[in-house]
Amino acid sequence: MPEWLQAGGWGLLAGSALLIGAAVGFFARVPRGMIASIMAFGAGVLLSAVSFELIAEAHEQGGLLATSLGAAGGALAYTGANVLLARHGARHRKRSGEEQPSEQEQPGSGSAIAVGALLDGVPESVVIGASLLAGGPVSLVTVVAVFLSNVPEGLSSAAGMRRAGRTKRYVFLLWTGIALISGLAALAGYTLLGGAPPEVLAGITALAAGAILAMITDTMVPEAFEDAHLLVGLITVAGFLTAFALSHA
Repeated sequence: MPEWLQAGGWGLLAGSALLIGAAVGFFARVPRGMIASIMAFGAGVLLSAVSFELIAEAHEQGGLLATSLGAAGGALAYTGANVLLARHGARHRKRSGEEQPSEQEQPGSGSAIAVGALLDGVPESVVIGASLLAGGPVSLVTVVAVFLSNVPEGLSSAAGMRRAGRTKRYVFLLWTGIALISGLAALAGYTLLGGAPPEVLAGITALAAGAILAMITDTMVPEAFEDAHLLVGLITVAGFLTAFALSHA
């Protein structure tokens, strides 16, 4: 199978976890404490992947300066876009409770949430595609980490959308679209960055890492802390160690 097609397939696989989580969150009445615990685990998994896969790889490719500038730029870009989206009702897009506004309460919030979901998912998929550029197999740890973290993201967000009165059609068209775009983003990560100098690849990888880290602390950790605050640290460490073990298997 051509590597560009592999890149798109791995991105689609990781993105499909959002749809799985959304189906559980929309149709099942999962206790909020369990959702928060699953979110904490997913946050720990992503934190490990950012630390030991993305940042470490970027540093090895391009050195400290390119890595630092890329990560800071990714965090800044994500935060700036997130601030704009928050003003239009997407601040709590990953919350499972009643924090999400309905379209009647804040017109345009549905579109803002859709854009926010896209903003959360694209950086992860780009690095999945870019991981094939070294000529070896895809970074399985990154794929697994993104997949494991996407399930609680989709679950929590869809549960909140249901409580906000959004329709089944809206929820599943949104997450199906994000899953497909995840595949395209991974494909773009492979095709557009092929032949780029190591410093550029390092900067792009670190850029995605900074955006993911900002996303974790801004959208995943608050949901995890809300209803599982007594155990959230322990559960997050369990997720972190799971991904760490996978990276050294």
